[in-house]
Amino acid sequence: MARSGRGPVPSGRATADDETTPSGVSTLEGSASGPTVLRILLGSQLRKLREARGVSRDDAGWEIRASGSKISRMELGRVGFKERDVADLLTLYQVTDEREREALLSLARQANNPGWWHRYGDVLPHWFQSYLGLEAAAALVRTYEVQYVPGLLQTRDYARAVVLLAHDRAPAEEVERRVNLRMDRQKILHRPDAPHLWVVVDEAALRRPIGGVEVMRGQVKHLIEASALPNVTIQVIPFRAGGHAGAGGAFTVLRFPEQDLPDVVYMEQLTSALYLDKRDDVDYYVAAMERLCVQAESPSATTEFLRSVLHDLGGA
Repeated sequence: MARSGRGPVPSGRATADDETTPSGVSTLEGSASGPTVLRILLGSQLRKLREARGVSRDDAGWEIRASGSKISRMELGRVGFKERDVADLLTLYQVTDEREREALLSLARQANNPGWWHRYGDVLPHWFQSYLGLEAAAALVRTYEVQYVPGLLQTRDYARAVVLLAHDRAPAEEVERRVNLRMDRQKILHRPDAPHLWVVVDEAALRRPIGGVEVMRGQVKHLIEASALPNVTIQVIPFRAGGHAGAGGAFTVLRFPEQDLPDVVYMEQLTSALYLDKRDDVDYYVAAMERLCVQAESPSATTEFLRSVLHDLGGA
């Protein structure tokens, strides 16, 4: 998680085929999820309305003075929405019920509101912004990490050490802004509607002295404390387990409460990230995650394992 804090970022999203209603998508109104998920939900609704009327993407694009490819990007939630364009499309799709129209237009307005991370735009990679929206809207975040402690569980000192690995020549102020961004991400774990975070960490991440022994002692103590939270599950895969299902590297699986949003697999790279949402791909990674959980120490045994690591680091 040396770059943005390990968490994938979608280049595009497919949507499920389940039908939704304006009341069904309004559950995210006023949430902390930001625009990402709202755009995806609105795009999904517009796609279903278009297909129900047998309108081609090119014809829909013509209606809003754009191209068929613009309609495709809108339906995938990759771009923002102009309220006028949404209104014109609803008219084209023969949506005349005022309540339905207003619900979708309201969603368009909300989808254009910036997320909390907008104020970090100067240090936030564009490819990571979408992930932050998905992470904030998820009901379940399952992540496997081999090199670093996952970003949502990092201490400030550990996070600073991780940031410096990739930005060692950055001004001190920039480094602190990157650290503050990571700390602000962690606030989702303490919301009233906090997601469940289920982490599987390779022992290598605990034995690698990122930031030095003192920083690692503080980080391991923090993991022990975090494991007591009702919405956090931590498991460690010890070296003695040998080879395991995570041989391909770190990845995260996000699951959402909204029926229209399929699970998403996120894999971060040095300068970009991959989002996988095709059913076959997601099923493969979910199965790998399940195998990792079986091969790892149980949550209760992990707490004892963390205490032994802390002892090896000279901690109490």
